[in-house]
Amino acid sequence: MQRLRHLWLRIHRWTALSLGWVLILSGLTGAVLVVAQPLDRWLHPELFHARTQASAGASDAALQGVLQTLKTEWPKGSFTMRPAREPGESLWVLVNGPWRGTVYFDPATGLEQGRRGETEGFVNALFKLHSSLWWQDTGKAILAWVALGYLFLLATGLILWWPRRWPPSWRIVLDKGLLRAFFDLHRVGGAALGLLIAVSVASGAWMAWRPLGGFVTTLSGAAPTKAPTLPKGSASAPALPLDTLVAQAQAQFPQAPIGYVQVPAQADRPLRVRMRLADDPHPNGLTSVWLHPATGEVLAAHRWNELDPGARATAVIYPLHTGVLGGVALEAAVAFGGLVLAAMGITGVWLWWKRRRPSK
Repeated sequence: MQRLRHLWLRIHRWTALSLGWVLILSGLTGAVLVVAQPLDRWLHPELFHARTQASAGASDAALQGVLQTLKTEWPKGSFTMRPAREPGESLWVLVNGPWRGTVYFDPATGLEQGRRGETEGFVNALFKLHSSLWWQDTGKAILAWVALGYLFLLATGLILWWPRRWPPSWRIVLDKGLLRAFFDLHRVGGAALGLLIAVSVASGAWMAWRPLGGFVTTLSGAAPTKAPTLPKGSASAPALPLDTLVAQAQAQFPQAPIGYVQVPAQADRPLRVRMRLADDPHPNGLTSVWLHPATGEVLAAHRWNELDPGARATAVIYPLHTGVLGGVALEAAVAFGGLVLAAMGITGVWLWWKRRRPSK
C-alpha cells in the first residue's frame, strides 16, 4: 500500500511540475480578466461609449456605410459586427485581415471612434495569453491537453488526500511555519475546491479547442451542423445592402436582438447573422440565419437548441466559464477559482523545492 501511495505521489508531482506553469498562468490571467474587462470599458469610454446620444425614435446609421468604410481600408478582410446592445454603447467590428483587431464606431453616425489591435492594450494582450498562450491554434490545443492533465492531477491528488478516518480534517495550521501552512493549503484547498476548479478548467478547454465539440457530436451519433454553401456560379452578382440582409434575417426570428453580423471575405460564402432568443443562455446568441449575399435568400436558419450536441453545449459552457450565466456571484466564484488554481500550482512548486533532497 505504501509503495502504491509513493507511486501516486511521484506521478502527481512530476505531472504537476510539467504542467504547473500553464495552470498557474491560466488561473491568474482568468481571475484578472474577470475584473479587468469591465474596468477596461470604464477606463476607455472613448471606445466603448457612443459619442452621440441618439434622440428618441432616431435610427442608427446604416450598417452598409460602416461596411463600406471597412472595405475601403481592408478590401479582402472579413468582419464581425457587434451592434450596440444597450443604449449608449458603441458598435464594435472585429477585423480579420492584414490587420487584426477591433474598430469602434458611433452607431448613430457611423463614424469611427477608435481602434485597437488584437494584442494592443493590457486586456487584449492578457486575453490572448489566457485563451491561446499567444500561439494561436497550437496554444489552444496545448491548453486543452493541460486541462485533461489537471483532471488527472485532481484524481491523483484526491487519492493522496483521502483520509483513513471520516469525517476528514479541514484544518489549516498557520503557526508552524510556511512549509506546513503551504502543505495544508495545497492539500485541503485541492480537496475542497477541486471540483470548482475542474469545471472552470474543463469549460476553458472546451472554448479554447473547437475539435472537442466535434468529438462530442461524433460520439453522440448526430450529424454536425454546418454552414450552407452557395449554389455554383451565383456569387458573381453584387451583394445586397447589408441592412437589407440583416432585416431579412431578423424576419425569421422577430424581436430577437442581434448578437453578431459576420461578413465573410470571400464572395462565395454566405452571410451569417447570429441572434439571441429569449431562452438562449449564450450572451452573444447562437441562433443563426445564413443568407445569400446577392439575393437575400435564406439558405438556413438554425435555432440554438436545434444545433448538434457539441455546438449546443457551447450555449451553456461559454457563459459558465466566463461567469455570465450566474451573474456577479458566479463571476466572483470564477475569479476565486482562478486564484486558487494558481495558488495550488505555486504551493506545489514550493513544497517540491523545499523538500527535495540535494544530490550527492
